[in-house]
Amino acid sequence: MNNPRLVIRGLHELYREDPEQADRLLWGRNDRTTRRGFLKNSGLLAISAALDAAIPFARWMPAGLIPAALADSPVPFRLPGKDPGLIVLNDRPVNAETPPDLLDDRITPASRMFIRNNGLPPETVDPATWRLSVSGESAASTKEYSLQQLKSKFKPVSLQLVVECGGNGRSEFNPPAEGTQWTQGAVGCPLWTGVRLKDVLKDVGIAEDAVYVAYYGVDRHLSGNADKVPISRGFPMRKALENETLIAWAMNGEDLPLVNGYPLRLVCAGWPGSTSGKWLNKLLIRDRVHDGPEMTGYSYRVPCEPVAPGTKVAEMDMCIIESMPVKSIITFPKTGALLKPGEPLPVRGHAWSGDLSVSAVDTSIDFGTTWQPCVLDEAANRLAWQHFSTIVALPGRGYYEVWARATNSEGRMQPMLVPGWNPKGYLNNACHRIAVKVT
Repeated sequence: MNNPRLVIRGLHELYREDPEQADRLLWGRNDRTTRRGFLKNSGLLAISAALDAAIPFARWMPAGLIPAALADSPVPFRLPGKDPGLIVLNDRPVNAETPPDLLDDRITPASRMFIRNNGLPPETVDPATWRLSVSGESAASTKEYSLQQLKSKFKPVSLQLVVECGGNGRSEFNPPAEGTQWTQGAVGCPLWTGVRLKDVLKDVGIAEDAVYVAYYGVDRHLSGNADKVPISRGFPMRKALENETLIAWAMNGEDLPLVNGYPLRLVCAGWPGSTSGKWLNKLLIRDRVHDGPEMTGYSYRVPCEPVAPGTKVAEMDMCIIESMPVKSIITFPKTGALLKPGEPLPVRGHAWSGDLSVSAVDTSIDFGTTWQPCVLDEAANRLAWQHFSTIVALPGRGYYEVWARATNSEGRMQPMLVPGWNPKGYLNNACHRIAVKVT
């Protein structure tokens, strides 16, 4: 790496711009179009030297793919109340993800729950004076609830529910998509406590023409303009009336952390995290699809039909994201694990699939050429993630990648590499992979 420009631009930027060119610059690839051609010669020696290990399954390693051992990002700085291992991707607004190995708990600790903000959290919060108002064109009445009234008037429930940012995995798209460059860690599955949204809506009264429920919070716009709203999204009535859609005040039995929505937030599990509004103080029962900030244009939308990478898509051809795709992460071991020859490798992680359940998880050590089934646990409740585990046997010394692939209850499985491109880099559910060396 004697070229200073390569050091400044970084590995991920090189591969986002042109994966094949990155292969040539870093590993001395010849003019052949696939990695299978060059890994037999000088390219194989270069990449093996960088990994400090041979690659037993090199002939199946896809071209333009950053080895998992080199794909980690550094931690820029710490966040109060959060695990020091969280990776801060933006500081205004603060957005931070959790490395997969820190998501190994079955119930995500509050300190390891990712942070996704569109605006700035409120500077002060007084739970004693906090109010949630509910109104709208399709509301039979207008009501207001204090936190104490919500807790006493309605039956409290506790559910373990997945919340995942719609842009989780955005950094892998090529051409690059604008927005926070999440890798794998914008997801979590804590135990949420609150009341069912449907109970509150029924107390207010729902008109027959009700179509959508929309939220507003007290987060502040980045411009500082008090008249501007950073985000106000919503979801159809069918989702609002599910038993698992909550108005929550606690995470894992304690008050919500401020950065995760204290004192009140929505939890709309299985849909993009942007539907789980934080610092919640207003709900609207609407007679139309909501049109608040981050609800129109290209926000949280993908092309209604597949498009070629880099295509400019008209707004009218974009569809709102609803249920998230099937996905999995390996949480143990941490990428970069070292083993002795013959040592078995325990592997475990989580899998989820939006509104659906997961039916199978498989792992591969030969870049997806063959797959072996994992033990898959049932979910704690609907819309919680499911845990998988297996024991992997590695055949000899060298560099390996362990890939995980989940299949959902409708038979859809994760793609091995990045799925269909879209302008905003949403819904990347490519197989998660970790690096392992036998030395």
